[in-house]
Amino acid sequence: MRGSARRRLVGVWLVLLLALLPWLAWAQAEAPIPPLDAPVVDTTGTLTPNQRLELDRQAVQLQQRKGSQLQVLVVPSTAPESIEQYTQRVFDQWKLGRKGVDDGVLLVVAKDERRVRIQPGYGLEGAIPDATANRIIQEYLVPRFRAGDYSGGISEATVMLVKLIDGEALPAPVSAHASASRGGGLGFGFFAGLFAALVAQVLFARLSRPVRGVLSGVVGGGVGLLLSLSLFVAALTGVIGLLLGLFVGIAPGRSAGGGGWG
Repeated sequence: MRGSARRRLVGVWLVLLLALLPWLAWAQAEAPIPPLDAPVVDTTGTLTPNQRLELDRQAVQLQQRKGSQLQVLVVPSTAPESIEQYTQRVFDQWKLGRKGVDDGVLLVVAKDERRVRIQPGYGLEGAIPDATANRIIQEYLVPRFRAGDYSGGISEATVMLVKLIDGEALPAPVSAHASASRGGGLGFGFFAGLFAALVAQVLFARLSRPVRGVLSGVVGGGVGLLLSLSLFVAALTGVIGLLLGLFVGIAPGRSAGGGGWG
């Protein structure tokens, strides 16, 4: 009996081990992705601080001018993944480019493996097709890298990428002033909608609370939407107007009646 129980226990452990093998293999099948903290991420220490600063400046100016995101990543290796697999995974995890525009471009250098790849988002595939990306690699990156000039190669390649992106028709970036104006519009829309709901309370004071609440919510939400163009603000002011109508009683004005006794 003991031998039989021992064999069953060993069998269970073997089954568990076999079940874990695919997971262990998968865990070892991906190269680490560093955090995105700058337009140039160099985990190898190849670029000097001044070189990184100049490349960062170029990427920031492009983003301010066109809205596109230019990103450089230098790693020792992408093993056990191919550079194509790793680049795609980095692009997806970092979420490069603007949402709905997909205008990011990623330059990955695997230094120890002597491999390099340029990955544009869908929004830049017209400006940077595969043939153009390969030409930039062969004409600018490879010769410089062979000479040990990594900074020069990356700089020349990114200059070409910036020129290509500048020539592409893309949605204009949202400036800081426009963002601030939109934020002010949201606040104004909210308070205007709230005020409209309060006014509706007075205008519909003679109606029942449920009816008054619905009408106040509609008025407040409508004004909030009209002035802020935000569904969130409209919903918020509408709900507040509804609650005011349901739970805050405003008695209608009454005429002074005459009466007395002698």
